[in-house]
Amino acid sequence: MITIRDLTKRFGRVCALSEVSFDVEAGEAVALWGGNGAGKTTLLRCLLGALRHGGSVEVDGLDARRQGKAVRARIGYVPQELAFHDDMRVGAALAFFARLRVESLGRAAEILARAGLAGHERKRVRDLSGGMKQRLALAVATLGDPPVVVMDEPTSNLDAAGRAQVVESLRELRRSGKTVLFSSHRPEEVRALADRVLVLDGGRLVRTATPDELWPSGDGGPRSTLHIPDSDRERALEVLAAAGIEVLDGVRDELAPGADQLARSGVCEAVRGDAQGAIQ
Repeated sequence: MITIRDLTKRFGRVCALSEVSFDVEAGEAVALWGGNGAGKTTLLRCLLGALRHGGSVEVDGLDARRQGKAVRARIGYVPQELAFHDDMRVGAALAFFARLRVESLGRAAEILARAGLAGHERKRVRDLSGGMKQRLALAVATLGDPPVVVMDEPTSNLDAAGRAQVVESLRELRRSGKTVLFSSHRPEEVRALADRVLVLDGGRLVRTATPDELWPSGDGGPRSTLHIPDSDRERALEVLAAAGIEVLDGVRDELAPGADQLARSGVCEAVRGDAQGAIQ
């Protein structure tokens, strides 16, 4: 369904992607894994025909560079940053995109119900929770019944409850036979959804593996606990996210007098992966 050969993309002197090649079979779910700057979003934008690039990108036998419009008609896309008009009502927003996709309003209503948003048609988009907005984005992406769904960090800005809702919606997409390509930095999300994982580093494809091969312990990898001063907490979270390390919900502890000053003023964050090496 998706064939990529020697995909290369430069921004001036910066090589964002270098000779990346892989296939995604029809009905398969494949995750792109890597830290910030690895090339995940650039790869997805090349797939959509939104960026000029070297090499070849084909979707359902169509060239993304020369037949971009036809390729995009076969792809439902969910960007990392959603761009709905906050003042629009949910039903009106979906109807707007349904007209663009030449989809009947009756079919659009069915898709909205399948996304778990039936009864919310009169709500304004700004009043939706993060998880509900993401499910609305998934509903929009599946208008017109595209065979391929592409998502850029679909749960990156959601809390645990919102992530669970979206992951369940994505499981439903998989069960319907869609081909899915998505980027993620959450091991549990990848394990729940992906057949294969493509590991990108510095714009190169460095490894192809199954989720079980990447995280054989079954729980997303080792965990570490960091004691971070309040003054450094935001920066630490940014560094961890950039390294592709998941940060679990933090817990603030009361520590006994005489404890190390760093721990006494800090918060405990449980993180997956080699977090100690990510903090410089």
